[in-house]
Amino acid sequence: MTREVKSEITGKVWKIEARPGDRIDEDDPILILESMKMEIPVAAPFDCVLVEILVAEEDAVAEGQAIAIVERT
Repeated sequence: MTREVKSEITGKVWKIEARPGDRIDEDDPILILESMKMEIPVAAPFDCVLVEILVAEEDAVAEGQAIAIVERT
């Protein structure tokens, strides 16, 4: 089952922590957003494999925007 991971805030992609093909445990960070000088990790919703990152570092993202696609393991 694949699922989109969406941003819960408006901000900027500060750092991408995982790469497509990586196995990620639930609650491990996929990437880190920066908003109002705070770093906010975007975590995996469940144990999964990262299929695709839909943004790049320095990209602006909106609340509710899809930022990654994961597949349940």
